[in-house]
Amino acid sequence: PVLDRCLGGGIPCNSITELVAESSCGKTQLCLQLTLSAQLPPSLGGLSASSLYIHTEFSFPSRRLHQLSHAFISSHPRIFNNDPCDRIFVHAVYSADQLFDIMPKIESFLENMNTQLPVKLIVIDSIAALFRSEFENTPIELKRRSSLFFKISGKLKSLAKRFGLAVVVTNQVVDLMGHSEGMNGLKVGNLGSLVSSGRRVCPALGLAWANCVNSRLFLSRNEEVVGEENGSVDVSACGGGDFLPRQTRRRLHVVFAPHLPDS
Repeated sequence: PVLDRCLGGGIPCNSITELVAESSCGKTQLCLQLTLSAQLPPSLGGLSASSLYIHTEFSFPSRRLHQLSHAFISSHPRIFNNDPCDRIFVHAVYSADQLFDIMPKIESFLENMNTQLPVKLIVIDSIAALFRSEFENTPIELKRRSSLFFKISGKLKSLAKRFGLAVVVTNQVVDLMGHSEGMNGLKVGNLGSLVSSGRRVCPALGLAWANCVNSRLFLSRNEEVVGEENGSVDVSACGGGDFLPRQTRRRLHVVFAPHLPDS
């Protein structure tokens, strides 16, 4: 409910939504939850749909998905007669060229599905892993990389509009060096700078990729002293500043989106 209020109802269809975050913020966790939520009927916030999950970095987290699916079945016992994991199609991709090459196969897969629940959600986790190590830092390679950006995102947008898909891609962050006014001195979206784990960061892949997505959401994680938001902490009761009780707090920021305000 908290995320739905922030996002005006959830992840939109007919467009590409990007989740940007450092490791351990919950990008994959949120994507797995979306693949389960997509199977719910529209009256419960779902799409009555299956999902295609493209993973690029590590092996697919099937164990975590099964844990989530058991909890999901318990929460919606009247809806699921079968294992929800059967409606999540998984495919591994190891390079940007491979992702572009399988686009026709994805289109054919979407066209010829005969299952009860059509695919309405595509997840790519993560897009950054396909581009960060494959290309050298030369003008020719950077031009080729930008060209692939626009080819892949253009095809994803075309599929999203044709089939009414929600497309979600995850992206990594890099430490921001120099000016705080966004990326390379350019402010992209509502936030002048992004902070996670006490470090100023910016989304990977640069400005060219930022123009390829419709919406960008930033997930941050920060260690906070328990009770600090109340304006006072009894340091003596905690045994001194080094032993203050802390908790990890995650926040979701709307960096830019055509349908959402800063939130």
